[in-house]
Amino acid sequence: MEHHDLMKQLPADERPYEKCRCYGPGALSEAELLAVILRTGSRGRSALSLARTLLQSPKCRDGIQGITQFTLSELMREKGVGTVKGIQILCVAELSRRIAKSSAGKRLRFTSPKTVADYYMEDLRHKKQEQILLVLLNGRGELICDRRVFEGTVSASLVSPREIFLEAMKYDAVNLILLHNHPSGDPAPSKEDLALTERMAGCGRLMDMPLLDHIIIGDRNYYSFREEKRLR
Repeated sequence: MEHHDLMKQLPADERPYEKCRCYGPGALSEAELLAVILRTGSRGRSALSLARTLLQSPKCRDGIQGITQFTLSELMREKGVGTVKGIQILCVAELSRRIAKSSAGKRLRFTSPKTVADYYMEDLRHKKQEQILLVLLNGRGELICDRRVFEGTVSASLVSPREIFLEAMKYDAVNLILLHNHPSGDPAPSKEDLALTERMAGCGRLMDMPLLDHIIIGDRNYYSFREEKRLR
C-alpha cells in the first residue's frame, strides 16, 4: 500500500506520526509537529485541531516562536490541555529556544549593541519583573556564557559588583555586558540605571575587566549606554 493511502486510513491523531516515519520530521507542518508533542486530543477533538488552535493564538501572531511565551496556566485554559500536555509543550518550546540560541550565539560576535539587543530581545521583553543578565565575552567578542545575577527592582545598592566580577573571573571573561529589561516596554534609563552603570563601569576599570555596555531591553526596542556615549 502506498504511503499516502496508508495515511488516509489512519485516525487524524496518528497521521503526523506516520508522515514523520515515512518522510521525516521536515515534512511536517508546525501544527503537525505540535500535534506529535500533544499525542492525543480531547473528546471530539483531535490533537491536530488542538495544535492549530494554539498556533492561532495572539501570542503566535509573529510565528511559532510565540509558543515560548505561554505560561502553564494559559495553556491549561485551552480545552484538552491538562497539566501533563502543558508541561510537555513548555519543555519542548524551551528546549527549542535554547538550541536555537546556542547555535546563534556561536556564530555571533557581540561587538554591536544591536546584535546583543536582538539576541536577548525575546528572552527579556516579556518578563514581568526586572532581571539583570551578565553577558561574558572573550577577547574576540564571542559569547562565553550569560548568567542571571539579579531579579527585582534594579538599584545600584542591591546589585553586588563582587558577585558579578567573581562570576566573570570564574569564566576567564575579558569583557562583560549588562542587560536588563523594563517591563513597562520603555527602555529609557532611570536614575537607578544610571547609578548602577557608573558603579559597574568604575569597578570594571579597577578590575581591568571593562564593562562594554549596559543595554536596557524594552518592547521591541532598546537603550544602549555605549551608543548614547554615556559609558566611560
